Amino acid sequence: MYKQLVDSNDKAVERGLSRQVLDPNSRYYGGTIDPYTGIAWVNHTTGTPTDMCYWGAALANPDSSYYRNEELLHRLLLATEFVLRNQHEDGSISPGWTNYHSPPDTAFVVVGYAQLYQLLQQQDWEKLQPVLDNMRLFLERTVPVMLTGGCHTPNHRWVLCAALGFLHQLFDLEETVKRAEQWLAEGMDITPDGEWTERSNGIYNAVSDMMLIHAARLLNRPELLEPVRLNLRMMVYLVHPTGEIVTDYSGRQDLGSMHDLSPYYLPYAILARIDQDPLLANMAKWAGDSLTDPGVCSVNSLIRLLLEPELQEIYEVEDELPKQYEIMLNEHFAREGYLQQMASAGHYGHISHSRMHTDFGAPVARIRDHATSITIMTEVPSFFALRHGSVRLLAVQLASYFNPGYVPMQQMDRLPAGYRLRGEQKKGYYAPITADQLPETVKTSTSPWYLLPHQNRELTHEQTFRTSAEVVPTEKGWKLELSGDEPEEVMMQLSFVFGDEGELSSGELLETSGGHYLWKGGTLRYSCGEDWIELTGGEMGHLAATVREAKLPGRCKVVLVNFMTPFRKTIDIRLSPTMAAKL
Repeated sequence: MYKQLVDSNDKAVERGLSRQVLDPNSRYYGGTIDPYTGIAWVNHTTGTPTDMCYWGAALANPDSSYYRNEELLHRLLLATEFVLRNQHEDGSISPGWTNYHSPPDTAFVVVGYAQLYQLLQQQDWEKLQPVLDNMRLFLERTVPVMLTGGCHTPNHRWVLCAALGFLHQLFDLEETVKRAEQWLAEGMDITPDGEWTERSNGIYNAVSDMMLIHAARLLNRPELLEPVRLNLRMMVYLVHPTGEIVTDYSGRQDLGSMHDLSPYYLPYAILARIDQDPLLANMAKWAGDSLTDPGVCSVNSLIRLLLEPELQEIYEVEDELPKQYEIMLNEHFAREGYLQQMASAGHYGHISHSRMHTDFGAPVARIRDHATSITIMTEVPSFFALRHGSVRLLAVQLASYFNPGYVPMQQMDRLPAGYRLRGEQKKGYYAPITADQLPETVKTSTSPWYLLPHQNRELTHEQTFRTSAEVVPTEKGWKLELSGDEPEEVMMQLSFVFGDEGELSSGELLETSGGHYLWKGGTLRYSCGEDWIELTGGEMGHLAATVREAKLPGRCKVVLVNFMTPFRKTIDIRLSPTMAAKL
């Protein structure tokens, strides 16, 4: 795998060189153009620092075809000058997306930049000195913003801690340790089963893991590895057989999108080495197989392997990763108790520039039977997802016109076989504000709606809508039994979201103007290659092609079942029987 990383790094070097701006009159002189925006940025993903990490790793590595290449060194020097020119006076950077003068995005760059600086500093090559001087100056300038800056999201705190740890290592500033301790004093936002606040298996789990590994080492806080261990062990059960990460219930931008294990390579490799744990070592190998390049600036795997050569060899293990399991994450987590304490926090459920993540710790069931992988989940639009070989049923979602949009399931309980999910929504009306609570503006010719104390209105005619879904295994697949009673005459819509790569056949389908399908009845088959699933239970109880506020995804095949309350709806899912023969 090390050789593959070196080769892919050399290819990344070539790509970056082709995108570097070499016109001295350009505002982007020395930077590398982000292919997505056509702009050169200083950020840790698509920005110039990521290309600099590729270049620096190649210059420092005797196994690279660019080892001590003087033209590449000159290009790296130009890049360091671009980065310095685009650093704000307060020491921060603006990454090119919504965050400007951003402490956490600066911290991401610091983490990657500091590791590259340490690697180049180890080289006995005098010609590197101008590059090192520029890099050190950038890092030194970030100290004030790292000592005073805040964050938006839960994982940002641990990125800031890692950055502060690297600055402490480089400049021996005690203030950086004290600032990190302020962040760490907020405690770890993780459940006993290993789930971070953002439930972001595709992106931010791995970010929190890696940043706390750095913080543990740099701040001499080995106890910070404990939550990392929890999350890495949880992730064993959150990967489909193909290596695709389960993102069906994420609280961040990886929701429902394709991600692999590659960001977890370093956390698994480092913890496997520390703990001599064969399970983590096996996961490191699986993650390593997904690596197609060393990674972005903040988590560049090759730089870490060059700084810690012992990581280049994961010890051999014979144990296999589990291929059959059924596990319910957060089954015993006291989520309701935590939610009830929220009122005493004083923020009234409102937070600026972020979100409260009240879905933290919601239960998720994961079932795998060799090449079949099932996710049953709560607090997100989808409550069921399935992979069967190459077949992808990405989501099963229930929507209604009661409180227009998707109906999330809030509770999950085990059945003797399968699971019962329950959801509840409330919607009411609001009475006039009493005279003694009205503002003075009501006595003038203009009385703005937004100046009325709406919080004082009395609630009237509140309605409650309850739904449930039982998800039960059958001899040939799965059965979904959905029910809901009052209020009557509520239009419902059940959506089945399939991967666009497969084909729909049979079933009585009526195409909508949006390119989706109303399923009137008959047996519906979705196939991909030799694998297929068949569904029964179609119905067209009304003609609405969508439900307001329930946005259907693009680049997928979406099949819709329409019905009315009260309902008792059964969907049978039959799986192709060929999978066992393939394994």
